[in-house]
Amino acid sequence: MALVVWNKAVESVSGALVKINKKSPHASDQKMVLATHRVAPTTAIGKCNRLYLRGLDNITRSTPVSSDETLARQRFGEICQATALRKKNLSTIAADTAAFNAQKEDGYKTFRQYLWHVCADEYDQSQG
Repeated sequence: MALVVWNKAVESVSGALVKINKKSPHASDQKMVLATHRVAPTTAIGKCNRLYLRGLDNITRSTPVSSDETLARQRFGEICQATALRKKNLSTIAADTAAFNAQKEDGYKTFRQYLWHVCADEYDQSQG
């Protein structure tokens, strides 16, 4: 197995280093270079970096989007919009800030995370 050793200035790399241009007529000839960095107690020091080459077949979805996935995507989008609107709503910002500060030590650590869960609860209740 090959070992990846980065420059001393680079501690670790994780994610796609080169992507495939799916719109290109030569997409099937291109390769994606994917780097991973693993941190675990069983990992030997210096041997936790790996590189993978992926072809177009490995990154293209082979199954259609299910109805559950469509509903989850719709829910996510609507909660995102509600969170952004609520964050800018001057009539509720004072009450939301006070409620966030009251639960901050034992609950959600960021204001956005708190608003996300508030809006998610409201969305779920409105959907039944």
